[in-house]
Amino acid sequence: MLHIVVCIKQVPDSREIRIDPKTNTLIRTGVPAIVNFYDLHGLEEALVLREKYGGKITVVCMGPPPAEKALKQCISLGADQAILVTDRGFAGADTLATSYVLAETIKKVGEEFGPVDVVFTGKQTLDGDTGQVGPGIACRLDLEQLTYVEKVVGIDMEKRRITVHRHLEDGVEVVETALPVLLTALKELNKVRRAPMPGMLKAARYKPIVWTTQDFPNLDRSKIGLKGSPTIVAKSWVPEQKTVNTEMIEGEDAQTKAVSLVDKLWQTDLPTKFGWDRPAQA
Repeated sequence: MLHIVVCIKQVPDSREIRIDPKTNTLIRTGVPAIVNFYDLHGLEEALVLREKYGGKITVVCMGPPPAEKALKQCISLGADQAILVTDRGFAGADTLATSYVLAETIKKVGEEFGPVDVVFTGKQTLDGDTGQVGPGIACRLDLEQLTYVEKVVGIDMEKRRITVHRHLEDGVEVVETALPVLLTALKELNKVRRAPMPGMLKAARYKPIVWTTQDFPNLDRSKIGLKGSPTIVAKSWVPEQKTVNTEMIEGEDAQTKAVSLVDKLWQTDLPTKFGWDRPAQA
């Protein structure tokens, strides 16, 4: 029986984000919030593992009270329980402070609901895009960590070992390691299922467990929120739009078009720049 924790984040829908041209900041008003889709792939794989090996799934989210909606969505998909970690003291957290709070949350989950075997996070979030929180949690909890996971081959429950495929720039790495482990999920890992009607009905009635700073008596207040966030954004700006002139090459056939293209290129500075020799025309 596995106890799997899935860390999720509610983020602005990146397809709806706009930039204020005067302030160069994100316009969040009217932008719908969604579950970070990499996190949903982590949840989907947790559901697959539970179906294979049995166990339970706890979903945790650090965020403002409206993030309850994101947790309800996870319940509708099949998670067993959901925990919202919310407090004004957590506001303004960077990846360092966020990983600290989530690590403390996972510790508390293990103490109250049984030892944690597998932790899933997305490879990154749509709004932050750093990919730092998952590894940060693993380091704080001294977990084995396997990042950029595109396939979970399986778990040997007797030996308590897991085998996965990691997607690297130059290929795929097959890795085996011991539980407990933290995995960061890629979208190639699986296809996220649709919530069934019974799941949606359960989610509509479900009330997530809510933990605040008061529920963490040993929490180091210097490591949370703005105080615990050394990251400084020195400057942000919107790149200037560049106009590109486009010209269509006309011609009756491919050879005619190719000759016209060569003539056009020869009228630029490219031949001099790259030392081209003019080709003989057929």
